[in-house]
Amino acid sequence: MSLDANTPAIRMAPGPHGGQDRVPSANVSRAPQRRGYRGAGRRAWRHVWAWAAVMSALTLVSGCGLVGGATNISADVPNQMTVTSQVFNPHLFPSAYTCDGAGHHPSLHWSGAPQGTKSLALLVDDASAPIRPYIYWILFDIGSQTTGIQAGQVPPGARQADNSKGTDRYNPPCPVNGRHTYRFTVYALSRTLSLPNGVALKTAWNDIAQAAIARGRLQTTATP
Repeated sequence: MSLDANTPAIRMAPGPHGGQDRVPSANVSRAPQRRGYRGAGRRAWRHVWAWAAVMSALTLVSGCGLVGGATNISADVPNQMTVTSQVFNPHLFPSAYTCDGAGHHPSLHWSGAPQGTKSLALLVDDASAPIRPYIYWILFDIGSQTTGIQAGQVPPGARQADNSKGTDRYNPPCPVNGRHTYRFTVYALSRTLSLPNGVALKTAWNDIAQAAIARGRLQTTATP
């Protein structure tokens, strides 16, 4: 649904046998300090491993090319769909669909969904954002026979997940600091997700990754 495999570095907490746990003098009373420190160390490590599990899930999703480059996607999610838009000419992001416009998403058309497609999902992200993944829009449970969306309209029955801003709608990009590359990726899914509007970004993202059977992408650029 990297979102390349660029994830924030994790600062590891000191382990239960490192740092103050190493008391060289046999004359120092170590037992109370070791028990207290080990308790604190275990708690710190639990937080580290919980955070690492979250980041591993994101890396797994990005590793299959859900949002990022096509390095591994051909093996996991075939890139067999075609995504086009008449408003991108030639592949330039019109300001009408950025934060300088009315806040509407552009029209899109796609084809090539394989047999077995039960629903479709659309994800819009910024490949040039300093902190990735940065998601502007997740639209899911699009009907399997749907071949496009009109500008500013959501297909009947489709739902929207939270984006990186925390809103369940299209967040028009505001390019700053040079050229940005925006990606509109359509996924054919093996099932409907049946998640509610406003579902958490990571929940929708992971479900899309697990159900994706094909994808296609339209890539555009915009400058401030």
